[in-house]
Amino acid sequence: MSPLKTALVTGASRGVGKGIALGLGEAGAAVYITGRTVEEGVSAANLPGTIQQTAEEVTGLGGKGIAVCCDHRSDQQVRAVFERIQAEQDRLDLLVNNVWGGYEHFTNGTEFWKESGFWTSPVSRWDAMFSAGVRSHYVCSALASPTMVAQGNGLIVNISSFAAQLDNKGVAYAVAKNATDKMAACMANELRQHNVAVISLYPGLVRTESVLQSDFDLSNSESPQFIGRTVAALADDPHIMDKSGQILIAAQLAHEYGFTDVDGKQPQPLKLEEI
Repeated sequence: MSPLKTALVTGASRGVGKGIALGLGEAGAAVYITGRTVEEGVSAANLPGTIQQTAEEVTGLGGKGIAVCCDHRSDQQVRAVFERIQAEQDRLDLLVNNVWGGYEHFTNGTEFWKESGFWTSPVSRWDAMFSAGVRSHYVCSALASPTMVAQGNGLIVNISSFAAQLDNKGVAYAVAKNATDKMAACMANELRQHNVAVISLYPGLVRTESVLQSDFDLSNSESPQFIGRTVAALADDPHIMDKSGQILIAAQLAHEYGFTDVDGKQPQPLKLEEI
């Protein structure tokens, strides 16, 4: 990726979003990083990390990190982010729709994915995943598209999940991620004539802050930065339009493009029957 490339990664205070920003920083990109956490220790998720810390690490890796406080449930705040990027960069090469909602039960004492039934789950979980997740991806894509169409190129990546293909990962989560996949396919159809690609990307088991607090078998896991390297490789692919509209798996792309994780390994792609 050229150092002149401009990217926006939403929800990048920590986790996969932070890893994506770092991977783009390695590639020399100017990376705008959104999130709500601006002060350590006050995260709604009770996890470490701030947008400023992510921005500093992006810069330290050779990119340019720009932290922008934004609650993606507010269209006004989101629009202001895109207006700032337009004013400061006059282009946007890459949008990574990563921000999500409804994860509170991961860190508030509820057992991970051990629901007794969707009818016992709060409706607020569904609302959060669609408002802070699916709807946010739609709004950001709608705001990014005019710039990308005008410049004649661009890439939108929706961070999705194998849960979209499964029936045992929670109703709200599976339906929301399935919607994310379908949205990418439909957007790709409309943007193809403008040379703007849209894809859905499936990470494997990622060693985020919350996952590291669990008892998962991490023998075939991925660092958050590995997902960033995946996105950077996609952004640097001169034939990216051939992949537009598809669901892609990060570990498979590592084998195709020939990059490794931060530990020098190439994780093996997960199979649905293994999840």
